[in-house]
Amino acid sequence: MRIYELAKKIGIDTKELIEKLQNLNFPVKSHMSVIDEETAEIITHEIESLKKKEIEQNVVEVDFPITVKELAVKLNIKPSELLSKFLKEGKFYTINQNLDEKTAKDIAYQYKINLVRKLTIEEKILKQQPIQLVKRPPVVTLMGHIDHGKTSLLDYIRKSKIAEKEAGGITQHIGAYQVKLPKGTITFLDTPGHEAFTAMRARGANVTDIVVLVVAADEGVKPQTEEAIDHAKVASIPIIVAINKIDKPTANPDMVKQQLSKLGLVPEDWGGKTITVNVSAKTGKGVDELLELILLQAEVMELKADIKRPAIGVVIDVKLSKGAGPLATVLIQEGVLRVGDFCVCGLYCGRIRSMRNDRAELLERAYPSDAVEISGLNGLPNPADKLLVVENEKDAHQIIERRKEEEEKRKISSPRHFKLEDLNKKITQEKKLSIILKADVAGTLEAVEEALKKISTEEVEVNIVHRGVGTINTSDVLLADVTDAIIVGFKVSADASSKDLAKQKGIEIRIYQIVYELLDDIKAALEGLLAPQIKRVFYGRAKVKVVFKLSKAGTVAGCIVEKGKIVRGLSCCITRDGKIIFEGKILSLKRFKDDVKEVTEGLECGINVGWDDIKEEDVIDVFGEEIISRRL
Repeated sequence: MRIYELAKKIGIDTKELIEKLQNLNFPVKSHMSVIDEETAEIITHEIESLKKKEIEQNVVEVDFPITVKELAVKLNIKPSELLSKFLKEGKFYTINQNLDEKTAKDIAYQYKINLVRKLTIEEKILKQQPIQLVKRPPVVTLMGHIDHGKTSLLDYIRKSKIAEKEAGGITQHIGAYQVKLPKGTITFLDTPGHEAFTAMRARGANVTDIVVLVVAADEGVKPQTEEAIDHAKVASIPIIVAINKIDKPTANPDMVKQQLSKLGLVPEDWGGKTITVNVSAKTGKGVDELLELILLQAEVMELKADIKRPAIGVVIDVKLSKGAGPLATVLIQEGVLRVGDFCVCGLYCGRIRSMRNDRAELLERAYPSDAVEISGLNGLPNPADKLLVVENEKDAHQIIERRKEEEEKRKISSPRHFKLEDLNKKITQEKKLSIILKADVAGTLEAVEEALKKISTEEVEVNIVHRGVGTINTSDVLLADVTDAIIVGFKVSADASSKDLAKQKGIEIRIYQIVYELLDDIKAALEGLLAPQIKRVFYGRAKVKVVFKLSKAGTVAGCIVEKGKIVRGLSCCITRDGKIIFEGKILSLKRFKDDVKEVTEGLECGINVGWDDIKEEDVIDVFGEEIISRRL
């Protein structure tokens, strides 16, 4: 093969090819130089890789959607050229029509331009590369069943580790506090349990590093304990178990460990990976050990944050003060927050006037994993809202306006969670249906769970995120929100607040009285996830007799229909010398000067497939596609 032939095959100018080959140290003298097949293959691969790299580096930033006219300007071509290009591909656009991101990117790639979406101010702030990473304290949340001692344990830690060092010191409730120990610092989030934890996650705020699961040694695992475990597991957060009330005569830590093992939390001293520690919030026994184990776990996790970038934080509590106005407790995640910084917080902004910690001390700056109460905002943000330090008020208002627009879009768009009957429209890589399962009694729950597991196959599976006995509650809805699950109840009801919350969040609750109906519905939904079989149905064959190159319509093949019929819009493949050389669609079909939908056997017609290299004697086979649904 000669170099000029290879250039034509690859689709670049001969001079450009020679230049590239010389840069790659290929011994090429002129366009007439001859190379063997193997060398041609190597060169083709190298040049295509080089072309791809060059295109990827030729970045042009735009806002999507983009009009045809705007895209033409970015590509430095005339809009008419772009419209003509689309027409050849069978796409009909007007000059002011919006193009979606994929269409615009694909066409730009053909012009050797890598079109990328322009980052918003908020995205630029969030995606800044780290400058100086330093170790930060762990953020810990306590979870567990009501009355198992979460609050008592937090109170004991607060009093023994903070008050003892600062006798007479004032403390204020800001939703979080820090404990400074000889071996490190721990930030505790004083939240009301796993529902608040999951509500924060549902709003995109992943603030917790470690969960301490509090289980009473005399009562063991309860329904809320199981809920807390599932909420923590879904968030992929390490769990340390504090077996509390160890001082009670009826305390039975081995019973608790046995129950935890059944739920997948096998204690370390039983050969598992779960850290457990016996504690008493009343006497303080084991509390020091618990704190040491938290710091040990944090050490393994290597928690770090960048202290050289503008601060980022998450709101964990808010209140309105008569004297100071709106107050927000913010957990700092990255950077250093300083008094005087201008920040955006949710849909509000302002310059930070003051910062206080949980000991009511005024601070000038706050570091990653610090929780501080700030004043200076012009309104009350919501818990889980992001705080961003910005350069000026103009940037702040741009971010707020964009957030408001996105909020409006969310309100008018359909709920983001899918319904069971729409599951076949849900395209997913995982091929998984997530379910929160509730039943009236434990025996029934187990039976339904086993039956659901049997429906799963290698291709599609039922993923039971959480299972429990009793009424469907708000905790189930919150968990469904973060896991994109549906809630299935068997012989149970949903309480009023969970119904309201599910409606608000667009989450489906299905309740059944007959097990076969439940299984049939889930089975039908899973069948929707099976990739359908696509069968090709032959329609007709045409032979190319003459080829016309037209300035407006492009390349048109004058054909005779040898078999069946040719139908406009159907898929086709072109065969030359027994090999398929092109696959596409019948973009236009003509009988003499008229556009027609189909042409039958024995008749002549003009066919345009949007491909310029079609030749006389080529064979065009036309076929439809029949989608065959699959059954489990």
